[in-house]
Amino acid sequence: MELAWVRCESDVWCALERVNLSSVTAQGVYVIWMGVHREGTNVVYVGKGDVADRIAYHRRSGSEVLAYRQYGELLVTWASVPETLRDGVEVYLANRFQPLIGTHPNAAPIQVNLPG
Repeated sequence: MELAWVRCESDVWCALERVNLSSVTAQGVYVIWMGVHREGTNVVYVGKGDVADRIAYHRRSGSEVLAYRQYGELLVTWASVPETLRDGVEVYLANRFQPLIGTHPNAAPIQVNLPG
């Protein structure tokens, strides 16, 4: 399955804490990662749902995701995915990226193109 991963202005990855969510209407999957390379995975979280609501949740003070900003700016991208396929896409992404936090559904993975 081919996904259209979103980038922000000037074709750069969106900064988690600065991305304007007012026009984000996507329902699908998203990936949050550290912009600074470090040993091991840089992916902090892989999730699904109403993208604007989920990103807003992760931006709130006290979010487990925000603890990783100590390693550099957190970036985010997302792609629209039909609801019936989201669990499988999330599992595939989680298997590929091995995010540092989060749990994922018990579903058969659905292969997609990766961000980038």
